[in-house]
Amino acid sequence: MMISYLVPVVLVLMLMAASIRILPEYKRGVVFFLGRFQAVKGPGLFIIIPGIQKMEVVDLRVITMDVPEQDVISQDNVTVKVNAVLYFRVVDPEKAIIQVEHFVTATSQLAQTTLRSVLGKHDLDEMLSERDKLNDDIQEIIDASAEGWGIKVANVEIKHVDLDESMIRAIARQAEAERERRAKVIHAEGELQASKKLVEAAHVMSANPAALQLRYLQTMNDMSNKNASTIVFPMPMDLMEAFRQMAKPGGSD
Repeated sequence: MMISYLVPVVLVLMLMAASIRILPEYKRGVVFFLGRFQAVKGPGLFIIIPGIQKMEVVDLRVITMDVPEQDVISQDNVTVKVNAVLYFRVVDPEKAIIQVEHFVTATSQLAQTTLRSVLGKHDLDEMLSERDKLNDDIQEIIDASAEGWGIKVANVEIKHVDLDESMIRAIARQAEAERERRAKVIHAEGELQASKKLVEAAHVMSANPAALQLRYLQTMNDMSNKNASTIVFPMPMDLMEAFRQMAKPGGSD
């Protein structure tokens, strides 16, 4: 007699245990009643009727997803391997369950195709030097496409752009040539500035012959301070002037 009462009690307890659901703060439950969407529940404790109601649990925390390495052909026909990391979260659990099957897989595939299509429109130099701009472009495209799935893309970061050895050597040669070009330009600018200063000094010395004599004596002093085997005989500047006068037509014999 006791068993006849015990069995229903056990069944009721099992039914209650199967009906009680507890969701933490970062999860939501999408509830279907006889196959039709009923409500989004959680967090906290609530009851689901087994066999009549069904619940799909969705995590609202930010999901970190590695975008697998993709072979990308840049606009200047260079083949590179690029991978990235994607940060996204579910903002509308109803759309994430109803509008798309396996929203995580769908977002991963969307990120891979977007990564290839966006990077394929840029040169290799832009991939290496303008990553912030490319990250923003990829994020905007993925976010716009995934908005209908109830997903918000927080950030996209390109992690690695891998090149083959021949391309690395070519880039190194290009960088070396660029450094040599800059060095030649700087040297030429220095020569131009020095020539301008020499012209200014020549104008000053031509206006004051004593300045030329002082410069001559300073040069002689600099040469005498060096440990060199060259012997220098100073010649008076007046003597050079006499020679110039003799060289003119009609000068004294």
